Amino acid sequence: MAVKQAAEWSDKVEQILKLFPVHIRKVMEQAEVFQRLSQKLEEIRVRVNQPLELVTADGAYFLNNGALVRQTDRQCLSVSEEDLRQMSTLMSRYSLYAYEEEIRQGFLTVEGGHRIGVCGQVMQLNGRINRIYPILYLNIRIARERKACGALLYKQLWREQEPENTLLLSAPGNGKTTLLRDLIRLFSNGDEAHPGKRIGLVDERSEIAGCLHGIPQNDLGIRTDVLDGCPKVEGMMLLIRSMAPEILAVDEIGSREDFAAMEYAMRCGCHLLATVHAGSLEELFQKPGWDKCGQVKLFRNYVVISKENGERRYTVYDERGISILPASSA
Repeated sequence: MAVKQAAEWSDKVEQILKLFPVHIRKVMEQAEVFQRLSQKLEEIRVRVNQPLELVTADGAYFLNNGALVRQTDRQCLSVSEEDLRQMSTLMSRYSLYAYEEEIRQGFLTVEGGHRIGVCGQVMQLNGRINRIYPILYLNIRIARERKACGALLYKQLWREQEPENTLLLSAPGNGKTTLLRDLIRLFSNGDEAHPGKRIGLVDERSEIAGCLHGIPQNDLGIRTDVLDGCPKVEGMMLLIRSMAPEILAVDEIGSREDFAAMEYAMRCGCHLLATVHAGSLEELFQKPGWDKCGQVKLFRNYVVISKENGERRYTVYDERGISILPASSA
């Protein structure tokens, strides 16, 4: 297992390094950045005329003459406008035009399922974002599958042979999307105790499946159908009509339209698996529209994910807000 993980990480290193200009790539290779940080690395922040920032679960690092440091100074490796121009060309495979629609949404997905957030100069048309160019800020989010991270939780989310509607909630960066991805895989494959389920995934931001040209780069199981880059409400309706999913999975719900679509799905016999930004149940139910969610009992389980000393943990609550599974490692 360790050899396989090392090989997978080596592939990710190569995928990420290919996004950088040669001179930056050489510095990163010489510093053995990825090997030293191992799988702690979560994001690489690239900002015009600012130091390259390597974000891990236990804080940020910078590169200073090949060494990893916590504090920046003038010797730290910084990124120029020309560097970012080259990176824009590399990450779009020499065709920014082909990726303009994704970039207009603020991100694009590259080989390996790595998702890159983009910012820069906005050009408007009729009061809407028409183009982002030049791209001057990047957030490279390292695609990482933590297979079996949801194994214990998965066993708790069944009632006899049917999965229960479940909502994962956490503050940004605490791993709800990673946990959602693993639960989708587990429900899709099934196990000796539970049958695999047909899953319809609406991956609006290409973050769960990590699709490249529509093909998932992440393992979502053998019974999962993916709508990549599709708005959630339209996607849920389309999947119900066309693919007859047993479980409908979506990331980061919140609007009244989302609730209406999920209520419709539930009444069509679909089970629900979703995530939302909220640090606690109290914070969740203070959000506009969530009183409706409670009234129709969309979810039986609420999984609150937290992070303590770099370790992600979860606690499961029922629809009454009563803890039914104490905090466990996620």
